[in-house]
Order: sequence, then structure tokens, then C-alpha cells
Amino acid sequence: MPPAANALPAVVSAVTDFDDNAWEDLLNYIEEKQVIPIIGPELVMVQTEAGMENHYSWVARSLAGRLGLDPATLPAKPTLDDVVTRHLGNHGRREDLYTRIRSIMREATFAPPPALMKLAEITDFTLYISTTFDSLLEDAINAVRFGGARSTDVAAYAPNKLVDLPVDRELLERPFVYHLLGRLSASPTYVISDEDVLEFVCVLQSRNYAPEKLFGELEHCHLLLLGGGFSDWLTRLFLRLAKRRRLSEPRDVGETLADLRAPQQPDLVFFLQQVSSRTRLFAGGAESFVDELHRRWMARNKPAAPAASTGGPARIAPPTREMADQAVFISYAREDLAAVQQLKAGLDAAGINAWFDLDRLESGDDFARKIRGNVARCSYFIPVISATTQRRVEGWFRREWNWAVDRTEGMAAGARFILPVCIDDTPEKGAIVPEQFLKTHWTRLPGGVVTPEVAVKLRELVGSKSP
Repeated sequence: MPPAANALPAVVSAVTDFDDNAWEDLLNYIEEKQVIPIIGPELVMVQTEAGMENHYSWVARSLAGRLGLDPATLPAKPTLDDVVTRHLGNHGRREDLYTRIRSIMREATFAPPPALMKLAEITDFTLYISTTFDSLLEDAINAVRFGGARSTDVAAYAPNKLVDLPVDRELLERPFVYHLLGRLSASPTYVISDEDVLEFVCVLQSRNYAPEKLFGELEHCHLLLLGGGFSDWLTRLFLRLAKRRRLSEPRDVGETLADLRAPQQPDLVFFLQQVSSRTRLFAGGAESFVDELHRRWMARNKPAAPAASTGGPARIAPPTREMADQAVFISYAREDLAAVQQLKAGLDAAGINAWFDLDRLESGDDFARKIRGNVARCSYFIPVISATTQRRVEGWFRREWNWAVDRTEGMAAGARFILPVCIDDTPEKGAIVPEQFLKTHWTRLPGGVVTPEVAVKLRELVGSKSP
């Protein structure tokens, strides 16, 4: 028999002991790209006319007003499901709800919530799963990693349209947000009620409509379930859906569940403790968990100090969409963007015209021709080498590296064109790079920070004038 409600504290304490070792284990998994965060509505806190409140509480209140519902017929703090249920009980049309919500969302402008900004700063996360229909998570990632440019890849599942990851997770070129329960639309293709959740979960279990690449990643990675706010049985079902096996079976990966609702469900707590032993329940709620995770990750990944010659932190400006003639081309893996931004800022400060591709909004042959053309007309080519490029045996940057090598075949012996830059302690011996990269001296710039000495040498080499 499950424990009585008054036995909850003892049960919770048995499954929420996050000591330093537990945090260290989690950070190691994150660093090795083995963790996928699944973000729910609890983390979507926005500034409204009533102060800081949950985004979906605000949507529920706004929708009730648009529908003309009598507040007396609703709870004091109605949820979106409360409003939807009341509307349907009044014989309202379901289709009207989605168009009303879309209008409400289009008219509002909210800054990305602080918790989502902190998750975006953890650059070891490359794939994010969202169970909300808003765009605030991708807004946060774009703000933190791309200077506001819309460069995060986004996809959304819908029961009538199977959308999967385009490639395996390790081959993703940019951060990717997958809306598992649909994304805002005028059509009924996203979750706004408990009934919608039920429909999505049922369809997701169907082999013909399951996103196989995505579920394969969920099955084999550690998961952070943050602020989902699901009911007892829906939490169990969601876990089972993600892991695709009995939760009591031995497995190498586990889950951390952090939301305010779960610890208040003694039956769920007992189930996790006794049956799903690889699932850890954090009692402090999703925001507290993200705060602590972010603090520990940032302490572990302190950025290198800026070069003294720049007069303070380098100004990091996004590159222009088009590369100028004779610019220095920087080729990099997406996970190294922060270091590349530092590198470009240092080169800019030294008077060196450098360029790297940020948006990659185009695709296919046109994009390939454009980038190959840039490699063919740049003055110098800087391949950024790192632990990331060591892990990635396939990636767009490797195409760029090969194109640069091809160009050197038409150059005179001894001509300098490729200038490898290593941003960490990756050794040259055993490096997974073209042979030509090993025939020239590597410049080591930890974190991408350009030192005064390197700035002088590159300025002399490139022939630029001091700023």
C-alpha cells in the first residue's frame, strides 16, 4: 500500500538527497552531452500588469476575458484547462479557442523568463524538449547564444503530422527546440487542455506516429524533467513513454524530476522510490533546481579573462550576413560559438576583418555554394579546433575544412593560408584534422580570447592596420 499523506516528508527525503556528488555526476553527464532537458510551464514566468506570474495563468485569464466567461463560474485562479472546460461546457466551439489564444499571444511581448535564460547559457545542452506551446525557450537561446538572431532550430509535433529530428542529436549544427506537445498555431495542433494531453500521449505511443529519432535520444540519455506539472499517473506515463521500457528494469540512464506538484503527490513519490529507482525527485521545484544547476555549471565553466589590450571585456557583435572581400574566414563547430564570438571580437579589436557564419538560414545547394565561395575568396582560413571537433566525426565545419585544403593545392609551396586555432587543451598528436593542419603552427587561445602577442602577429600576417 502507498504511504499516507502525513508520511510524505520521510518518503521525499529518501529520493531527493542531492549532495555534491550527485550534482557532480549530473554535471559530468551534461558536459559529455548525455543530458536532455524537458521544460514545462512552471519555468515560464513573465512580467505582466499584475507582476511576475506564470505565463499560462496569464493566458488563461486573458482567454476567459476574450470568451466573455463569468468569473464566478471559474476557480479564483483558473488554469487554461479550467477555461477550456468551461467554454466547452457552454457549448462553445473548440476551434475558436486556438485562434483566440494565437491572437492573445501575438499581441503580447514578453521577455524570456530568467530560468530559461539560465538554461540557454548552459551551452552543453544542444537539444531541448518543450511541453509548452510558446516561443520563449527559443527566444532565450537566441538572446543568449546568437545576439537575438533567430538561429535556433525549432520543430513541433502534431497528431496529424509526424515531425522528427532531422538528424541524430550529435549531428545537430545548432541548438534545437522540439515542442513535444505542439506549438502555437491557429489550428488545433497543440495542447491547451488535459484532454489534448491525453490525445497527444495516445498518438505518441503509436509506432506509426512516433518520432523515432527523438524517442531514441530520450531513451538513451539522462533526462531533466523540469516544471512539467503533470498529474501522478500522467507523470508515470510520460516517463514510460520516454524510456520505452518498464521503469523497474535496469537501465544505464536516469531522470531528475523537479517541479512543485510532484512532491505533493505521495503515491507518485512512493512509486518513484520503489519502482523507478533511476528517477530522482528534487523537492525544491524547477526554478530552484535550475538556479542551482546554473550556478554550479557556471562555476565549472568560468570564461577566460579578456585580453588586457582590449581595455576590458571584448565587445561581441554578431557578424554581417555577407562576408566582405578578403576577410578572414572562421570555421567552427556550433557548440563552440561562445569562444568563436570571443575570437572574432579580439580580431576586430586588432583591426582584422574576420567573418563566421551565424544564421545558416539557407539550406541545400545554394547555401553550400555560398560558403564554398567564401572559402575560395577569403584571405586566410581559421579552423577552430576543440574537444568538440574531436568528438564530431561529421559536421558542416568538416566540409569547410576540406574546401580550405582543396584551395591550398593551387598555392605555392610554403604559402600560409590555413591558420589553425585551438581554444582548449586538445593535443595536436591524435587530432582529428586534415593532415595539412598539422603542417603549420597551431595558435592556442583558451576560450577564444586573443592575447596581445597573438593580435600583433596576426595583424602583421594579415597586413591590417592597427585600429
